[in-house]
Amino acid sequence: MGTIKTEIKTSGKTLMKNYNCDVVIKPSRGGHIRIFSKGADVPFNVCIENLYSTEHCVTLCSKEYRTLLGDYKYKVMLCEHFIAACAICGIDSIDVYLSEVEMPVFDGSAKVWVDLFRNAGIEDVSKDLYTVSEPVYYLNGKTSLVILPDKDLRITYAVNYDHPDLHNRWVTMDNKNLEEIIEARTFGFFKDLKKFQMLGFAKGVTIDNTVGLKDEGYTTELRSKDEPIKHKILDLIGDLYLTGVSPLNMRAQILVKEAGHAVHTKVAQVLKNKLVKI
Repeated sequence: MGTIKTEIKTSGKTLMKNYNCDVVIKPSRGGHIRIFSKGADVPFNVCIENLYSTEHCVTLCSKEYRTLLGDYKYKVMLCEHFIAACAICGIDSIDVYLSEVEMPVFDGSAKVWVDLFRNAGIEDVSKDLYTVSEPVYYLNGKTSLVILPDKDLRITYAVNYDHPDLHNRWVTMDNKNLEEIIEARTFGFFKDLKKFQMLGFAKGVTIDNTVGLKDEGYTTELRSKDEPIKHKILDLIGDLYLTGVSPLNMRAQILVKEAGHAVHTKVAQVLKNKLVKI
């Protein structure tokens, strides 16, 4: 069971609601990533069964606190970057305590989370490898996500956005660009920002944590070429880790075209029952 050697304490602003969230992460031998959300005295596991929503971001919930109206009282938003960092670092056993209902966004990538884990020390990481017993796929119009058994891991993500740099472009993850994927920031069309803020979302967006796509160019200098596409791979890693198996421990070819959290997590629900240990 991969866990941290020492306790982590940190805090930061949140992306959606612009709250300040204090975070305490403790080592655990329980075999699960458990989240204690604001106001809850019972945790919930980070897993596909506890997925609540993929609207705007990945939101997980505690089904222990289902209300009379069928809603789930305790939720945690913007989990994807944190979960991706856990997957990348091989962490599958920690307890996470949050003072708010949304994870801090930090710089909009997984870099701060990964650095916190590495600085705390990581131990007992599982070396188990997995593949799929048969092809797993989702096909719907222009959107597709296919996972095929292979000797090595290969993730290729294709996008087709209304932006000159992101029109029919793709990126493949390999050992050479993993750090670029870790530090790839979230992004969105700059012209849509005010609309989302009027709807109560994206209140914590800044030039430091989000790459804004303009008609030509960006609101900030990119950290690496095709940074927005690399962030899509980061999101995918986090979303597929909801199966309980890190994509980095999979031996498979993963091909994605014009997808997002909703498709990633639909595939994760199927994938969980198709994973076999090598």
